[in-house]
Amino acid sequence: MRIENSFIPIHGVGETTERRLWEAGITHWEEFDGSVVGPTTADRIGEFVDVATDHLRRGDARFFHDSFPSGERWRLYENFRDDALFFDIETTGLDAARHDVTTVSVHRGGDTETLIRGDDLDAPRLRERFVDAPLIVSFNGARFDVPFLEDTFDLEITAPHLDLMYPCRRLDLTGGLKRIEAEVGIGRDRPDLAGKDAVRLWREYERGDEAALDTLVSYNREDTENLRTLADLVTDRLHEACCPPDATF
Repeated sequence: MRIENSFIPIHGVGETTERRLWEAGITHWEEFDGSVVGPTTADRIGEFVDVATDHLRRGDARFFHDSFPSGERWRLYENFRDDALFFDIETTGLDAARHDVTTVSVHRGGDTETLIRGDDLDAPRLRERFVDAPLIVSFNGARFDVPFLEDTFDLEITAPHLDLMYPCRRLDLTGGLKRIEAEVGIGRDRPDLAGKDAVRLWREYERGDEAALDTLVSYNREDTENLRTLADLVTDRLHEACCPPDATF
């Protein structure tokens, strides 16, 4: 599913009308004609396509993030996946006022980088990583990771955000990231590690155990890299769920 296959951002077009368009063979903006909908809706679609085509040409993910219903923003992924920034953080607890961010891993363009507290984890470097990302992807990052980073480092992270927890729920994939990975068949090098271990590993590192930091970084990086695999899988499943059986897009 790509942005230009979608008509649902348009006022007056819901799931039923969009599906009727697809079933009539109108699966791309360029194929639209007004024969399937009424004249008012046809005018709205034509006006939206004219404006949206220019935004898409310019790679303006913000326009589409704001235009799409929140439950349909997963449709941005296919257009921006190659330059999307996947990220995950580890902390010493759940309260940004009392606990610290220990590591932040970001995966973009096939490369993964981990910033570490006391070394290279600071506000300027974080700002640099996030500032030009057309789309950021996380799991529960809207409620946890982003607010934690913003509070801790006095940042404002405004990039369009695909939080995979919500598309997963639409597919009845619930629970934490590790549970969902296991359910959909995404493997891990260290399936025995969980969030509480990240706190323990950091404490062990603070007491001088360098190997504990290596394990923590590996765990955080795997969380981040697996987000891409999960995003690919979830958006494919949502595409299959919402499209007509004989759709070819």
